[in-house]
Amino acid sequence: MDYKDTLLLPNTDFAMRANLPENEPKRFAKWQKEGAYAKMKANRKNASASFCLHDGPPYANGHIHIGHALNKILKDIIVKTHYFSGESVRYTPGWDCHGLPIEQQVENKLGEKKKTASKAEIREHCRAWASEFINIQRDEFKSLGVIADWDEPYLTMKYAFEADIYKALCAVAKKGLLIERSKPVFWSWAARSALAEAEVEYEEKEDYSIFVAFGLSPEAEQKIGAKGARAVIWTTTPWTLVANQGISLNPNETYALTAENLIFAKPLIESVVAQGLSKGEIIKEFKSTELEGLYAINPLNGRKSLFMLGEHVLMDGGSGLVHTAPG
Repeated sequence: MDYKDTLLLPNTDFAMRANLPENEPKRFAKWQKEGAYAKMKANRKNASASFCLHDGPPYANGHIHIGHALNKILKDIIVKTHYFSGESVRYTPGWDCHGLPIEQQVENKLGEKKKTASKAEIREHCRAWASEFINIQRDEFKSLGVIADWDEPYLTMKYAFEADIYKALCAVAKKGLLIERSKPVFWSWAARSALAEAEVEYEEKEDYSIFVAFGLSPEAEQKIGAKGARAVIWTTTPWTLVANQGISLNPNETYALTAENLIFAKPLIESVVAQGLSKGEIIKEFKSTELEGLYAINPLNGRKSLFMLGEHVLMDGGSGLVHTAPG
């Protein structure tokens, strides 16, 4: 027996689940055909408030995934919320057309051919790959019901876009704001390509912090009038002590010599006493500037360690003397 035949149910032509798989694409296609985005702008032409969203661009390197869907749908909800709140809205989508994700896809496609291809040829392959997936992703985003200025997106590989970057850089240089310095560039030995900082992941590592007493050079001892005094540094990276080049002091703080002949920042005396490093009896106080340019001696290797001043030395922990080593 079919139990539904025993029930008195209303008859309706309304499809189960609103027949979404069939009707939803038609609805979205209608929005695009009738220019829903243009109508939204026209309807709020004289609105007193406006809302503009310049899209954080996805890479044009493949089909969209659930992360893209979450990103675009949430932004679409925000834009439409502002629209229905009476504001004039602008939503400009875009694509990042440069970088490792696209290079990797092209290298996979080329296979062994990539070893003989010139850099210019690889760049052309990358441009073609990005162009293809801009169109693919655009259609996939439209299939999510996202309304945006799909006809005029910003693309980082547009020559006009690149020219604007160059013009802005020239303007910065003309104002004397551009300087040449050194900067580390992360390199992937596996991908044989540079990495953006956002693409670098660090493994968590937990180590002990440590206090180390550095003896003073004769000149430093004479300057503060304390024979045998030792400057106590604090560091959370004890494995770098062999590379120590200096000890940083806060330029605005007073430093204290205790009865144990140890030097700490005066505001941290109570803290070091609590940790058992000193009994807290101060026999002399002096300004950090008195040690600037003089040397301590690294107890691990006997190398000189330059006393220097730095605003980064804080009084919220440690000894007030910061171990300094090159990166």
